[in-house]
Amino acid sequence: MKSLLPAVVLSFLYSFVIGAPTAAEPTNAEEAAAKKAAAKAEVAAKYTEWVATLSPERQAWEKVLQENLGGFYLPIHQKEKITGRSNAWDFVEDDPTLPRVLLIGDSVSRGYTEAVRKALAGQVNVHRAPANCGPTKAGIDHLAVWLGDGKWDLIHFNFGIHDRATPIDDYRARLGEIVDRLSATGARLVWAATTPIPDVAATKQTAASIVERNEVAAALMKEKGVAVNDLFAAMTPHLAEYQPPADVHFTGPGYDFLGAKVAAAIGAGLK
Repeated sequence: MKSLLPAVVLSFLYSFVIGAPTAAEPTNAEEAAAKKAAAKAEVAAKYTEWVATLSPERQAWEKVLQENLGGFYLPIHQKEKITGRSNAWDFVEDDPTLPRVLLIGDSVSRGYTEAVRKALAGQVNVHRAPANCGPTKAGIDHLAVWLGDGKWDLIHFNFGIHDRATPIDDYRARLGEIVDRLSATGARLVWAATTPIPDVAATKQTAASIVERNEVAAALMKEKGVAVNDLFAAMTPHLAEYQPPADVHFTGPGYDFLGAKVAAAIGAGLK
């Protein structure tokens, strides 16, 4: 019995110092996943309750978002809505006396949408496509949904970061088809040159892939008579200030900077 005493004492001391697991802490991956699923379901339920309070027009917009935002962005949107936060996919109550503008683009475009709205408040109705628009292939497949059934005075658009591995000939052909379909709406068009990305060896991501696609896009826009908003050139001198390491995205001030450039391009395009 004497030989067991040290082990008992050590066990007691370990429990006293470390502490036993609390009931609130998941004890394994399965429990953690269950807690995460329950939290997600709670947000979704509150979001559904919130949607039920909206006007028919706003409910229709939320339905479009539910069908198009996908498994990553929809939960973010739901959480923001139930906490009263604005985001890039807010319903836009058009002022019929102002022009209507549509922003098409990926998460970088999403990042600067609210800054564009703020800069053009009282001057332009600024909408954005109900998706992270991704690569040109997604544009070919979903453009009709993004355009909706309203009339656009100007469309500011970009495809590039998600096309960095797309064969260059395919990129040009798809982008050309998208431009033709956008032109058919009668809207004025502004192409946004894709913003710079860093070299990341681990994922084989190269800065040169964007330079190459911007060159192809610039030649295509010149051929088709589309105005260019050169966000690549605008952002390049400010990368150390606005772009986190190994990231294609930007800080809040970086998106404010881009938003100001986009707002200026929209203003010029509407004149």
